[in-house]
Amino acid sequence: MPISLKKGQKVSLTKGNPGLKNVVVGLGWDTNAYDTGSDFDLDAAAFCLTDSGKVSNQNDFVFFGNLSHPSGAVTHLGDNLTGAGDGDDEQIKIDLSKVPAEITKIAFTVTIYEAEARRQNFGQVSNAFVRIFDENTGEELLRYDLGEDFSIETAVVFGELYKNGDEWKFNAIGSGYQGGLAALCNMYGIDAN
Repeated sequence: MPISLKKGQKVSLTKGNPGLKNVVVGLGWDTNAYDTGSDFDLDAAAFCLTDSGKVSNQNDFVFFGNLSHPSGAVTHLGDNLTGAGDGDDEQIKIDLSKVPAEITKIAFTVTIYEAEARRQNFGQVSNAFVRIFDENTGEELLRYDLGEDFSIETAVVFGELYKNGDEWKFNAIGSGYQGGLAALCNMYGIDAN
């Protein structure tokens, strides 16, 4: 039975699962029936952060344009252009044993591609969630449903994996931002220009 998290809740992934190494972060969403004249293309990404809360270089940003971290620790499984269907819309694989020592946090975000031009925001998105499951067994370990009603935001930090001593924990964040991917890149130290 997976742990169902509320916003701001933190839970250990590895304490109750010794030897856990390969996990998959699944992100999913549905779009409401608003007709903006354009398809919705939501994009999941992972920012691999140091203690400073920033990336150490551009390769620490894993997204549809950079599908794999140089360490092999974080791999994006590909861009879903429509979000159609049930279950995970995009997935990011994490090998906890390969995460470099200087990376202490991995933030998982979702942004709306070309949100400004398409006049789209997270107020038009529903049933958004992030879940983590054991890649080897398929067992779902935790799930966080973003029940918040976002209205003008075009980017959301769903949650983050972080090191706490020898443990890996997950923090359910659910914070929305205006300014789309560029706003997140600025916040995490990526040059988005």
